[in-house]
Amino acid sequence: MPVGLSTDLRNDRLDLIATAIDAGAGAGTLKLYTATQPATGAAITTQTLLATLTFADPCVAAPAAAGVLEFDAIVGDDAVADGTATWARAADSDGTFVADFDVTVTGGSGAIKLNTVTLVTGGPVTVTSAVLTEGNP
Repeated sequence: MPVGLSTDLRNDRLDLIATAIDAGAGAGTLKLYTATQPATGAAITTQTLLATLTFADPCVAAPAAAGVLEFDAIVGDDAVADGTATWARAADSDGTFVADFDVTVTGGSGAIKLNTVTLVTGGPVTVTSAVLTEGNP
């Protein structure tokens, strides 16, 4: 049977993600990769790093509400390789793993939405939306 959580508990869980990204002395990072996402937190193997973006510090302006956490603007950068971004890994400023997210274009269903998922070396990478939803079944 699925587990249903109170809104307060869902908000608390989301706020813990933000707290983990903000750990360390500086801003956390969001690295975009190609290929199939490995098991949660597992080592990167055949995936290609496409870009490293930087979260705001702190990464959110307000705590989660109604089971939704919206990240502040994530600083874009240029792609370091060609490829299709399919997932992203968040880490704190010390490089400690926090979470893996799915990536889609604006209008898609991914937690991280980009202007384009087809990245070209030297081309700009822009996050158009970064929102986590802690839903109930």
